[in-house]
Amino acid sequence: MSDMIQIARRELKTGFRNPWAYSFLVLFCTFSLSLLLLNAQNPVQGYSSTTGSMLNLILYLLPLMTLFLGSFSLTAEKEDGSWQLLSTYPIGTLSFITGKYIGLAAVLLAIVAFGYGLMGVISWLLGNPIDLLTYGLFLAFSCGLVLLFLGIALLIGALSRNRWQALTIAVSIWFFAVIGWPALLLAVLGMMPYLWIKPLLVLLTFLNPAELVRLYIVIKLGGGSILGPEYYQWVTWVQQPSGSAIFIGICLLWVICSILIVYAIWERGRSYA
Repeated sequence: MSDMIQIARRELKTGFRNPWAYSFLVLFCTFSLSLLLLNAQNPVQGYSSTTGSMLNLILYLLPLMTLFLGSFSLTAEKEDGSWQLLSTYPIGTLSFITGKYIGLAAVLLAIVAFGYGLMGVISWLLGNPIDLLTYGLFLAFSCGLVLLFLGIALLIGALSRNRWQALTIAVSIWFFAVIGWPALLLAVLGMMPYLWIKPLLVLLTFLNPAELVRLYIVIKLGGGSILGPEYYQWVTWVQQPSGSAIFIGICLLWVICSILIVYAIWERGRSYA
């Protein structure tokens, strides 16, 4: 436990000294202010075309930001020799990976919290505050994307030999998970027998954190009717009283599985070193 805390503290210090983090902070604050302008033109409450546009903007930025910072953090350990030095100490691989995840998550969530805090303060000062429930769901949407994509980012960092390789893989995953997902989904499901479509749709949705979090937030905002009959069961379980607890449990399972996979890859590399 102490090793994990020390790694997390080290990652926090490194993260807040990283110019990439401040570049993304400025970018996210600018993005938050653009959301504020959208709210001024058309007050955001519940699910609407404005809300959908804002969700898509968040979906484009946050996963890419998380994939870059997370994957570069692990590849940097390999490139500058930090891991070779740390591996000479009695530090467990699981403590190292978990500490990395916690530290990076704290840095990224701080960026998100600052951006949303700035947006909330300015909207309140201007006398045009965002609906509190919608504001909270947008914040939950952003935090969910960060926490789930951070697991993928660490997986990319564990598999990549250098930053350039991590950059290529991160952009590819971001493209297929966010931009190319509808076309990819239609192409895959179109080749499957009819009875396989619904189970495969559920499986693919769980494998894509962007789609998983987006569906949950859209339903919570009251837009479940636009998803179609294939997602009727999703609307049912999300809207029930225990729906949020079930979703949080799914996200925790997603994060734990990601960390364990990264641990297995990193431990294998450590044993060959």
